[in-house]
Amino acid sequence: MSKLLSRLAGLFCNRTPVGVDKAGNRYFARKEEIDGIVKEKRWVIFKGEDDPTSIPVEWICWLNGQRKKAPTPEEMMELEARRELVRQNVALLKKEEEERKAKEGSTRKGIDIGKVRGPDLKSFIQQFPSSSEGDKLEEQSEAMKGVRKSKVREPEKAGTATESTEPTGSGESYRPGTWQPPT
Repeated sequence: MSKLLSRLAGLFCNRTPVGVDKAGNRYFARKEEIDGIVKEKRWVIFKGEDDPTSIPVEWICWLNGQRKKAPTPEEMMELEARRELVRQNVALLKKEEEERKAKEGSTRKGIDIGKVRGPDLKSFIQQFPSSSEGDKLEEQSEAMKGVRKSKVREPEKAGTATESTEPTGSGESYRPGTWQPPT
């Protein structure tokens, strides 16, 4: 109980104000010894409602211990000026992009910039043979089916087939299972 009371008393008596941000939030720090180890406690007291989104990034880094020193007012003003410059540049770029789209929209009807277009059909069709060549290929494949069926031989009886170490012959004389790889 006495530890709790001493901590509460220390919270109000032994706190060092570190700074104030643009929103009016106040930041404090205090050194505290716990089991012989000195640690620095950091916290914020919000102005108005507790709104963590009102804390600038630099102060968040200091609260989390990512920064050793608290941000100075000069540093905060410089960073705010840089952020404002970035906002202005973004607004300018958006305006230029809208003007460009409007200009291209009037000259190029039907084509939207930024959208993916479909494939070019002419180049896609050129990859395939023309219809007259396609008919010839179908006729050749039908003719080959007939040749294959007429030239199929029945396998020889076991013991009469000669096993070779290298595959020989053409596709017409091939018999499955007769060739074995060399050992």
